[in-house]
Amino acid sequence: MRIALLSPGQGMHTPGFLSRLPAHAAVRATLAETRAILGPAAEGLDSAAALATTAAVQLSTVIAAVAVARALAAEGVRADAVAGLSVGAFAAAVGCDALSFPDALALVKLRGEAMAGAVPQGHGMSAILGLSERDARALVARLAGRAPLYLAGVNGPREVVVSGADAALERAAAAAHAAGASARRLRVTTPSHCPLMADVSERLRAAMQGVVLRDPRVPYVSNTRARAARTAHEVAEDLILNVSRTVRWHDSTTLLYELGCRLFIETPPGAVLSNLVRDSFPEARAVALEDTPLASVIALAR
Repeated sequence: MRIALLSPGQGMHTPGFLSRLPAHAAVRATLAETRAILGPAAEGLDSAAALATTAAVQLSTVIAAVAVARALAAEGVRADAVAGLSVGAFAAAVGCDALSFPDALALVKLRGEAMAGAVPQGHGMSAILGLSERDARALVARLAGRAPLYLAGVNGPREVVVSGADAALERAAAAAHAAGASARRLRVTTPSHCPLMADVSERLRAAMQGVVLRDPRVPYVSNTRARAARTAHEVAEDLILNVSRTVRWHDSTTLLYELGCRLFIETPPGAVLSNLVRDSFPEARAVALEDTPLASVIALAR
């Protein structure tokens, strides 16, 4: 049975979640390494005050994912393929040995800070349940002229995410409800995965010039292309562009399934990605370390 390791994006964080990671030597070592790399900036990253900032949320996401992946690897559980949603892609790049952990932290810090300053207040993201990608694109095309609105992600056959200005998101929610779907605002203050973040991608591209990436040890599935990246350049392009392009997450997990993955393990925080796998591929097994003990996940993998 082939194993896929999934790393989530932001939105499921709760204060103190880093302290609730599995009690494992590899987790403790990763947290200690984080403190050595970030210095004072590492303190309180998962506090309520810090989690109100984009940079802290994104850094803590990657730290948690890398820590848990290392704990699994220390117990002999190594993924046959990796994928990460949004900022989780940086953890996936570390997990397949394409990117070093220190470089990932530096890039994610830059990413979070750049995103926070990319647009004025009054923007965000909403999930829409019950619309196909085609219908969502038609909705966006109909509403986008009055205020910025973009299709930001396709998470499932009938689950999409839109980004844009608050007014546009409100109109999108009303249109979704009129079409028999539902909409909910996400706990983010930036309109990710759309052209409003193009400048962030350019800053990442400039920063990436000083970073050494390696060809991934196992397939790294791209957010933006839903293809298996097998070279350092392909991984770099995905890390640069996923903040400003639509994330094709459903297509990515479909590719993982086609590659033979039948056990999907999701790192903390949350269980959104494993739930999406269960909805789309009921014959596969999907578990989240948010609600499944590490020892149980190890036993299942073995």
